[in-house]
Amino acid sequence: MHRFRLSVLNPAGRDPEQDFATAAAPQDSPHAPVNFHAYAACTGGAFHRDVARAAESRNPVLLLLRGDFKASERALRALHKAGATVAVSLKETGLHQIAEQLADHGRLSRFMQLVGAADGCIAPTPEAADIYRDLRREGETVAFIPTPYPTHDPQWDFSRPLDGRHGILVGTREWDVPSRNHAAALFTARQVSDVTGCRVTVYNFDGRKGARLLDEIGFKPNRLRVMARGSSYAEYLRVVAEHKLVLEMDTSFVPGQVAGDALLCRLPCVGGNGAVDRLAHSSTCGAGRFGAELVDIATRLLVDAEFYNRTVAESQKNAAERLSFPGVAAELERFFTRLPKREAAQS
Repeated sequence: MHRFRLSVLNPAGRDPEQDFATAAAPQDSPHAPVNFHAYAACTGGAFHRDVARAAESRNPVLLLLRGDFKASERALRALHKAGATVAVSLKETGLHQIAEQLADHGRLSRFMQLVGAADGCIAPTPEAADIYRDLRREGETVAFIPTPYPTHDPQWDFSRPLDGRHGILVGTREWDVPSRNHAAALFTARQVSDVTGCRVTVYNFDGRKGARLLDEIGFKPNRLRVMARGSSYAEYLRVVAEHKLVLEMDTSFVPGQVAGDALLCRLPCVGGNGAVDRLAHSSTCGAGRFGAELVDIATRLLVDAEFYNRTVAESQKNAAERLSFPGVAAELERFFTRLPKREAAQS
């Protein structure tokens, strides 16, 4: 029986080659089936960093654009020569990340050429899709397809019983990226903590500088738990699952991994305007909400069990409808079916 399989290529990247022909369990997965790896995983495809292996797969290819885009240029030429159908996507797709990447003349020129030369473009956010459409002006060859999450797979269900969930996890960490609004998230968490008495957990990757900044926020004694860098994604999810909700104020229009992590732990995510936030956590996300409204939502989730259970059920239902592996795999297959087919160049 025919089965659509997608190869995702990050040329000269650091992630190892990974075949998703069988479901990846947390304990033996080089990379979790999330973010761009999830496009390959949901189709039973593979993630590559070697161009030749991607070409040899005979599968359609999603080529990730990163760095100065020179490796991406070479990869696209090689893939087309091998007869592969190739869609492209920026690897970093938050609006601030796109702006930073395209602020250099050489990178901007190469990016525009790549978008024009590819057979199509896939974007994990609606905003990135709009940029590709402006450059290609071919609606059928550009698609917003959100990164899926393996909520269907019991191996990736990190949820804990309700009586084992306590407090708030702040999902952001970067103080120096304005659109992350990390300080605003901490102030919001502090307000909720003052009202409910809950503990707040935050990750600090900035050492003493970060510790001083956290001290300035003014949490009451024993209300702030500070975590250092974890050693694996699965261990991080186990920490997330200890909490009752995830809070962020990110307005970067990212794909939304913070919100996706919450889905794998069966938690509500409050705030954030990423694609997964808007699709799965539509009633609690930060699209059109900020400040006092998010404080009220987080507070109610912590004290109203019926509202909490209803919100979690709604986010899981939304995820099953818009972010499931089978659903996104079908979207990817429909998209690549619309693209022109290529033949290998004669040597």
